[in-house]
Amino acid sequence: MAEPGRPVGRPAAGPRLGRRGVGLRPRLTLVSTAVVALVSALLLWLGWLLVGGVARAVPSLPPGTTVRVGDVTVPAEQLHDAVGAAARADVLRAGLIAFPLVVAAAAVVSWVLVGRVLGPLYAVTATARRLTVESLDTRTGLRDARGEVAELAAGFDAMLDRLQAAFDAQRRFVANASHELRTPLSVLRTEVDVTLSDPAADVEELRRMAEVVRDASRRADDLVAGLLLLARTEGAGLADVRPVDLAVLVVPALAAVRADAARRGLRVQVRGGPAPATGDPVLLERVAGNLLENAVRHNVVGGWVDVCTGVRDGYAELQVSSTGPVIPADRVQELFEPFRRGPVARTGNAPGSGLGLSIVRAVVQAHGGVVHAEPVAGGGLAVTVRLPAA
Repeated sequence: MAEPGRPVGRPAAGPRLGRRGVGLRPRLTLVSTAVVALVSALLLWLGWLLVGGVARAVPSLPPGTTVRVGDVTVPAEQLHDAVGAAARADVLRAGLIAFPLVVAAAAVVSWVLVGRVLGPLYAVTATARRLTVESLDTRTGLRDARGEVAELAAGFDAMLDRLQAAFDAQRRFVANASHELRTPLSVLRTEVDVTLSDPAADVEELRRMAEVVRDASRRADDLVAGLLLLARTEGAGLADVRPVDLAVLVVPALAAVRADAARRGLRVQVRGGPAPATGDPVLLERVAGNLLENAVRHNVVGGWVDVCTGVRDGYAELQVSSTGPVIPADRVQELFEPFRRGPVARTGNAPGSGLGLSIVRAVVQAHGGVVHAEPVAGGGLAVTVRLPAA
């Protein structure tokens, strides 16, 4: 976010003093200009030496020979030295004129080229400064960049995409959790108010109110427990890791839903063999329990539930398939979002908390596994959990 009083946009091209010191553009310009100045000085010095060497390499006249230059007659030895000194002086004079011009030209060219090279970086910096929670849809917009700068811009935009998705998911999660918690609390308050406002309320009415309050409080407790489990799974590592068998964990999960399945006339079939893995037994048992609870809760009367365990391609697998309402294939992945129940979004009177598959996905990912769901022909859902085999 930009500092107060500073316009948002491309930073100034000149030096920016302060906590971070001189900017990158002046430093690069200074370095390149210094290199050019050093090379130019070296070339001037080499030229001065070469001219003197060439002058000394000119064949000298015999000793005692005189040379007439204009109206003056000088010894040949003095003429030889005079030619060398004059040549060196001419080279030095020309070099002292060209040297500052070359250095100045190098400084200007370096400043312009470095500015063009760093332009995309300025765009990324300006975009980062403009970002707020409400403007995460801002992007760098660099389409003509090439090389490493293009990779930087693409990586920055991809990071913004992930941040925007995370913030959007967080907003939905908070809104849905608030709605879900408000529903049982509203039921509690309404029932208590209605009963207290009735002066003729008898024991039967009080017992009815108590049952409603109990159910509402149980629903709120289940929701809070699910939220805590989801937060603990997504925000921390595994506390207890040991060898587990998914086939063994299915047994208590089946026992917990067997009465409900029998009441609805569901045919439950368990097949397959051992599925050894490594992980937290409590969390993995919760995975099996959530899958079976969903399979029974969202089933149809007289339907079926199929549970299969085993090892395939180095992964321990647990697959729970069941009949149920028809789910479009493009809506299946939405079921793993919090507060999704069946093929529709959350509703106030729908069974469950809508966190079952969200917890399954979080736990499986924490164990380094993958979870996949696909619709069953004729209605229903098949969810497959794959964990690295022990």
